[in-house]
Amino acid sequence: MPTAASNSKKPTRIIAGVVVILATVAYLSITGLRDTKQYYVTIAELNALGSKAYTRHLRVAGNVAPGSIHRVGTNASFQLLEQGKVLQVSYQGSEPPPDTFKDDAQALAIGTYGHDGVFHATQLQAKCASKYAPVAPGANKAPATTAAVLPLAR
Repeated sequence: MPTAASNSKKPTRIIAGVVVILATVAYLSITGLRDTKQYYVTIAELNALGSKAYTRHLRVAGNVAPGSIHRVGTNASFQLLEQGKVLQVSYQGSEPPPDTFKDDAQALAIGTYGHDGVFHATQLQAKCASKYAPVAPGANKAPATTAAVLPLAR
């Protein structure tokens, strides 16, 4: 027959188990969030970060400098321009750069900044500025088409 002392130990063990599980989940959440955090910075801010720039996962945007793209397989090296600042980027990803990655395109490089002064990107996003530009006022638009209404044959 169970004693009163053994019955009082069961809730204590359950509470201790729940505390250990919650502490483990909290620890994993905090460390996982810290390791996957990405900071969005401009090229000027990247230069101002100093030694902190080498330890963070970063996202840097700018326009691709004309004539700076050099492709080798799925990898590419190029320069990003932003407000008169230049950043050398080396992209080494598992997929080739997107089709919209061209001269003067807006690009977002995701990766780390190296001690060699080169941004080492593992992800690359780009959009072609001309493709998304609004139509200028007074520009020729495609003529509207009209559908002819034909009687149905019986």
